[in-house]
Amino acid sequence: MDVTVVEVAPRDGLQNESEIIATAAKVRLIERSIEAGLRRIEAVSFVNPQRVPQMADAEAVMAGVPRVPGVTYAGLVFNDRGLDRALAAGVDEINVVVVATDTFSRRNQGCTTQEGIDRWTALAERAAAAGLRRTVTIAAAFGCPFEGEVHPSAVLDLVESVAAAHPEEIALADTIGVGTPDRVRTAVTGSIERAPGIPLRCHFHNTRNTGYANAIAALEAGARILDASTGGIGGCPFAPAATGNIATEDLLYMLDRMGVRTGVTMEQVSATGRWLGDQLGTPVPALLGRAGGFPA
Repeated sequence: MDVTVVEVAPRDGLQNESEIIATAAKVRLIERSIEAGLRRIEAVSFVNPQRVPQMADAEAVMAGVPRVPGVTYAGLVFNDRGLDRALAAGVDEINVVVVATDTFSRRNQGCTTQEGIDRWTALAERAAAAGLRRTVTIAAAFGCPFEGEVHPSAVLDLVESVAAAHPEEIALADTIGVGTPDRVRTAVTGSIERAPGIPLRCHFHNTRNTGYANAIAALEAGARILDASTGGIGGCPFAPAATGNIATEDLLYMLDRMGVRTGVTMEQVSATGRWLGDQLGTPVPALLGRAGGFPA
């Protein structure tokens, strides 16, 4: 089995850190990720810097990243202004988030879920005309910090709605880490049925130590693209107690041991995780750097 790992530490990882990381360090994180074999990088976010100050240097980061054949950079976009910035900065793809509940959507993006669908549709049309790859993420797909449970049928209805704008990929995000393997299987199989022919990506947080089990459940149900963050850093600044993403190096350890092909060198990512801890001034949550690989 071949699986694509999307590295999200430069954006989803760093956005939740209290310290502002230097632009040069962000660029070096991306360079190290590429050196390890990662080919899809969520590099930046084009959002209001007053709300997410860690992403204020998006243009400077994109100006500094290496342009390597086969490597693509994604930027998070919420509105027309963000898309204008993304186009000017030269990203390869945009990712637009539609939140599964109105309360979280208002807090995260200042709009209802339906308004989020409408925004995504308009942004997708503009991005397509500009030749950009378009992906859409359904956030809080397994639970909301404000409204609680999110019914699977509501998520699948959302999948069908966002698919109408012809994304090149749909992602299901467990933003607060409440998903379980059974629910992941239901969501993935249902999404594939509702949006046939559109690749499905999954984004898991390990808040309750279910993230890696959920990743395997997603693969078993038919997903072939997984987000992960070097060091396991990350979270959502607008979701209480939304802790880090599944760690790229820990995910790679598991996939490598299972014989799943990713094209990424686990040891190099693990070394980057330790380096990233130095940049942040605290060890990262990932376990592999502390436990090491399989004993010789």
